[in-house]
Amino acid sequence: MASSIAVRPASGERTWSVIDEQYATVSPVEVWLEAHRHLWSPNTVRGYATALAQWWTFLEQRGQVEGWGEVGVPAVTAFVSWQRTGRATSGPVSSAGPSDRTVAARLAAVVSFYRWQKAVFDVGVADRLLRGTLRRASGRELLAHLDRRTGSRSSSGRGSGWGGRSSLVRVRPVRSTDRPPLLLPEQVQAVLDGCAVLDRQTGFWRGSLRDRLLFAVLAETGMRLGEVLGLRISDFVMGRGGTPFVEVVPRADNPNGARVKMMRPRRVYVGTDLERLFVDYLAELACRADELGVVLCPDGPLLVNLTREPLLGMLREGTVRDKVTALRRRGIGPPGWTPHWLRHTHATALLLAGTPDWVVSRRLGHAHVQTTLDLYGWVCEDVALRAAANWTRYVTGWSLDPAGVAAGVGADAAASGGQEQR
Repeated sequence: MASSIAVRPASGERTWSVIDEQYATVSPVEVWLEAHRHLWSPNTVRGYATALAQWWTFLEQRGQVEGWGEVGVPAVTAFVSWQRTGRATSGPVSSAGPSDRTVAARLAAVVSFYRWQKAVFDVGVADRLLRGTLRRASGRELLAHLDRRTGSRSSSGRGSGWGGRSSLVRVRPVRSTDRPPLLLPEQVQAVLDGCAVLDRQTGFWRGSLRDRLLFAVLAETGMRLGEVLGLRISDFVMGRGGTPFVEVVPRADNPNGARVKMMRPRRVYVGTDLERLFVDYLAELACRADELGVVLCPDGPLLVNLTREPLLGMLREGTVRDKVTALRRRGIGPPGWTPHWLRHTHATALLLAGTPDWVVSRRLGHAHVQTTLDLYGWVCEDVALRAAANWTRYVTGWSLDPAGVAAGVGADAAASGGQEQR
């Protein structure tokens, strides 16, 4: 079976590639990925590599690898079915497959792959997969299924995002009604205390102050984990009489591969409690650096390894996942919680407090306020619907003479009829 693997080329930046069952690089996929690596974030490359590895595995099981450039609607339809059932030919049926959303994303990746092959090498598969009139599409449009502004193209393939052509193979869009998972305030506090607590007698922190700062930043700013892991010391700006804030700065050269989504900078204002926690951690970091004979600089990473190799190296996502697993094993937090739950909790708390949705959208770094409404619209909707429960309060002043009401209605009707005649 084909697999997507992480590789680190001579340039030093980790990326992903696809190898076949003989452990050889899948050339058509590699050429496509290489042509776009400078446009895509590492996470996008990983997503496409994973989807195309699934497609290549499907072709291997059907014995169609040599004819990858000659497939049509029947093969792609069978691929969608295989994704759901785990049966490419006559093999056993899998008991559990990926979600419809995942299948739709993988289908979209396959279609994007063949659209590019058509544009560059005149591989005719796209002509058999798409209907409609072809028009020239930009590189961004070839990735339209990743953009919320393109509506349901990720599942149906319709619209200008695919050059004005629609896919003959579709996955019926499933509109999820699930609300984003949240952490209760006491659960957030338990996570923070599970990392480090302040000893009131000595004035020193017991535990990992770095981990407490990490989760505190996630909880108070709503930032994504990748954005927090990419922070430099100078990105946390102390108030000095004003309001402290965190600068979210897009960087492509972080040693741990952390990136700001869509490379959009923004500023997130924070409270004085988080500022004090940052100061305490910075003092601990400075002492550790002095022990190692390293001079801290403002452009140095904020969250680093303090006790493991590479010392003072940028904290990686895997280390955070391990920390979350350790906390869950100790019974801290609900089962299955992840760092991203803190982002959902932050957004929900702001909306419940009456913060305008456009402010929440800017704070979270969403490209469009509609993204915020799609994820958290239920919060404002519930508040509005609950307010309507006391509807009698709104009609308290409607105590009018029934005859007067009837006369008023009659007059309105007559006026409306006169306007229609005119």
